[in-house]
Amino acid sequence: MQISEEIINRKGARKGSDIPHDVLFLLNQGKIESVNLTEWLAVNHMTLLRHVLPSVGLDHHLDGLTSKITQQKAESGMKAIRLIGQLLDDWLQKENGEKQAEVLQAFTHHVSDSVRCWAAYMNKHRLSTLEEKLAYIQPFAADHHFGVREIAWMSVRESLTDQLDQSIEHLTAWAKSKDENIRRFSVEAIRPRGVWTKHMESLKQEPMRAQPILDLLKSDPSTYVQDSVGNWLNDASKTQPNWVINLCEQWLKDSDTKATSRIVKKAKRTIVKGNF
Repeated sequence: MQISEEIINRKGARKGSDIPHDVLFLLNQGKIESVNLTEWLAVNHMTLLRHVLPSVGLDHHLDGLTSKITQQKAESGMKAIRLIGQLLDDWLQKENGEKQAEVLQAFTHHVSDSVRCWAAYMNKHRLSTLEEKLAYIQPFAADHHFGVREIAWMSVRESLTDQLDQSIEHLTAWAKSKDENIRRFSVEAIRPRGVWTKHMESLKQEPMRAQPILDLLKSDPSTYVQDSVGNWLNDASKTQPNWVINLCEQWLKDSDTKATSRIVKKAKRTIVKGNF
């Protein structure tokens, strides 16, 4: 199917009601990626499933999956992605190993970012160790699409929380990556007050446990990473403001760069307002 240059190069609507019919049609067929949050949230995952599952020979699971989605009232957004990924993972257990590998390969590299988001929540049954879970999620953490990268850290956050010390050890290595998306994941995945997810109470009270990661990124050249580090410290400032103040002062002494100054400004925004 030929997709027009106009659709491929679109900027994306600001409101769901303004998304062109042909764009929404293609999104729900899994033929194109979303280009902004408005489109990402507008995808009807029930419709997408009906187009995608037959393409990988899983149409015999379709009725069971759609019934579960209807029961949970989860046809769009985060709830749909999490539920579908988990259900698909469960359903894949009924398939042989070769079929499982085929489906995971197809979904992991699918043109639709929404399908890749499902895949980030799949393969849990065959993974037991933290190392295996992180190895599986790394391609999603490095994905070129913003939505897939967000789902990547959300899908493993519970495991990271349960094994925090080991997680920090692994993510410290990720913070040294040449890929800014991987570096950003290393800090975003363990934000004390992560967006759209449960807080990490241990890091709210003891943010210094993540300092090995934070120190590596204190003058990161990527604004994408800088924003994440600044937001991480802003989270921490709401429970441990003095620690954040002291760390920021030390960073400014050790690293007189525009990157560090930008991170510190973002990190101290709640402190400056006196809202802690």
